[in-house]
Amino acid sequence: MQPSVSVVIPTWNRAHTIERAIDSALRQSLPVLEVLVCDDGSTDDTDSVVASIAKQDARVRWIEGKRGGRPAIPRNRGLRESRGDWLAFLDSDDEWLPDKLKLQLEAARALGSLAVCSNAIRVDVDRNELGVLLDWDHARLKFGDLLAVNRVVCSSSVFHRSLLSKVGGFREEPEFKHLDDYVFWLRVAALTDFAYCGGALVHYRDDPKHSIRSDQSIPPEEAQRILVFGATRSWLVKSELGATRRLAALASLELGKFRITSLTLARKLKRRLFR
Repeated sequence: MQPSVSVVIPTWNRAHTIERAIDSALRQSLPVLEVLVCDDGSTDDTDSVVASIAKQDARVRWIEGKRGGRPAIPRNRGLRESRGDWLAFLDSDDEWLPDKLKLQLEAARALGSLAVCSNAIRVDVDRNELGVLLDWDHARLKFGDLLAVNRVVCSSSVFHRSLLSKVGGFREEPEFKHLDDYVFWLRVAALTDFAYCGGALVHYRDDPKHSIRSDQSIPPEEAQRILVFGATRSWLVKSELGATRRLAALASLELGKFRITSLTLARKLKRRLFR
C-alpha cells in the first residue's frame, strides 16, 4: 500500500512565493494525500492565491488562523488537522524537487527509521543557486549529531505519525520563537534516528532580510543552545523512552551542555586577557 503523506505549509504574507511551494508538493512523483496551508494572520493576497489553487486541486486546504508571530503556532495547527501516516513540512518560500518524498520514504524504509530529512540547495530571492546548505555525508542523523548542530532543514523533514503523540507539538512560547524546530527535532531524534538523504531535495530560499533570522531580539547562540538543551532534558525525563536510550540521551545532553559552558568561559577569559 502506498504511504499517505500530509504536507504542512505554515505561511504569513507569502502571496509571491506560495504558489511555487504548493505546486512542488502537488507534483511529487509519490502523490500526497493533502496540502494544508496554515495561515498566521496574513494581510496580503495569500488566501486568494491558495483559494485559486484549491479550486483546481481538492487536496489543498486553507487553514485560517490569527497572527501569532511564531512559526510553531501554524505548524501545530497543521499537525492537528493532518490525516496522513507521514507528516512533511514545507516552508511557504521553499520548493521540493519532484522525487523528494519518494526518495526519502525509500531511505527511511531501508534504515528502519521513522523520520527522514535531506540536504538542500540554497537559492537567493531571484532563484539563483548558491550551493548546498549542509556538509553532512552520513546515512543517519542521530541525537548526538543534532546536539552539535541542528542539521535538519525544516522543509526537508518527514516523520511518521506514530511519533506525534510522544514528541508533542512545537513549543509555542515566545522564548522558543527561533528554536521551536530544533527542540522538536531533538525529541524526534531521541526516539528514532533520522534517515538522511545527502542529495539536495529542496530549494531553500535564503532571504535574510525577510527571515525570522533578521529579528534583533535573537539571543546569543550559547544562550539559545542552553535553552534548547534545558527544554530537551525536561522532556527526556518525562518521556516514554526506554531506560537505556533515555540515559544515553541525557548523558549526551549533559556533555553538550558542558562543552558550551566551557567554550563560553574560554571566550570570556580571552576577552579579559586581551582587552
